[in-house]
Amino acid sequence: MTETKIGKVTHFFGKISVAIVELTDDSLAVGDTVHIKGHTTDLTQKVESMQIEHQNIPKAEKGQTIGLKVSAHVHENDIVYKVTA
Repeated sequence: MTETKIGKVTHFFGKISVAIVELTDDSLAVGDTVHIKGHTTDLTQKVESMQIEHQNIPKAEKGQTIGLKVSAHVHENDIVYKVTA
């Protein structure tokens, strides 16, 4: 499996478990697997849902900032990788 850096977490909303991710290097689609890694973060999960401006989207491109539903707490400046088999 390879991991490609696609962006970083810029904010985390704990009550709704949503990470704001700035896509700096690559695109991301629903169904992709992401690995979010930081000092105390190590989370791998499938992308179930993501939004831009509260609208569900199937895919986001490099340069966009998205809301990503996550299954655990993540932190600002955690790096987001896309995992490919």
